[in-house]
Amino acid sequence: MKLNTYQKTAITTVIATLFLILVGGLVRATGAGLGCPDWPKCFGVWIPPTNVADLPEGFTPDQFNVWKTWTEYVNRLIGVVIGLLIIATFVLSFRYRKTKPSIFWASFAALILVLFQGWLGGEVVKSGLYEGLITLHMVLAMVIVSTLLYAAFKASSEFVTVNISEVTKKQLFSIGVVLFGLTVIQLILGTQVREAVDVIKEAAYVPPRDTWIEQIGSVFSIHRSFSWLLLGVALYLWYYLWKNKLDGFINQLGYINVALVIGQVLVGIILQVFHLPKPFQVIHLVGIALMICGQFLMLLTIKMRTDKVL
Repeated sequence: MKLNTYQKTAITTVIATLFLILVGGLVRATGAGLGCPDWPKCFGVWIPPTNVADLPEGFTPDQFNVWKTWTEYVNRLIGVVIGLLIIATFVLSFRYRKTKPSIFWASFAALILVLFQGWLGGEVVKSGLYEGLITLHMVLAMVIVSTLLYAAFKASSEFVTVNISEVTKKQLFSIGVVLFGLTVIQLILGTQVREAVDVIKEAAYVPPRDTWIEQIGSVFSIHRSFSWLLLGVALYLWYYLWKNKLDGFINQLGYINVALVIGQVLVGIILQVFHLPKPFQVIHLVGIALMICGQFLMLLTIKMRTDKVL
């Protein structure tokens, strides 16, 4: 399999965007979201200080924590790299403008979305990490990576072969749509749970960590209930794949998606039982991003790459 420059760049950009989501999870887990109190600079300069004594005028020592500052600063630098990769993806997509226009327009959409995401990131900082903006920021990140994944898939789909009957195609696609819809709902609910946790831990009086979950409210109960529903659909997908004895790429992709859901549910149980350990918060965030990508890729494969109707 020999990839052209666009395909290599688009796939690299998808992977890099997922890595940025991982870094964003680290930023939230460590409480470094306001490590740089301004935007787009950090403490009024392009390269932040490493010592409180070097703080520019207008900033106070209580605003500065070297680890949080540089964690957020590195997050921003990676975001800039992603932006440059998306620009490169868009420029390279001109080769498909006439032959496969959907690739060009998806690349253009990703560029517009990432510019809006950059502006939104600044608004999140200016607002002091306002809850609603954080949810929007996370959902938009998933939209961007999905748009990039679409463009990368459309450009590389000739390397994928799927032979399934029309009936199987429709049934499998329906299962995938339900699974994907529930996952998107879980993404939104999970982000709201995380926002509630941030409110609790940033309060003037921080209660014991083992009481945080019970103070979150009904959104956590809804999130937990939906996880079991999601697991049920994933297990049905596993049963469907096993019963119909599908093989090849679509079979492997289906089982990967089932494994991702099971793993995400297990991580959620660990978070509840062990009172939200920070490393598992990051794993949970990356897990939902991988689920979105895996399920979206499965839907694209079923819908657009059926080469033979049996």
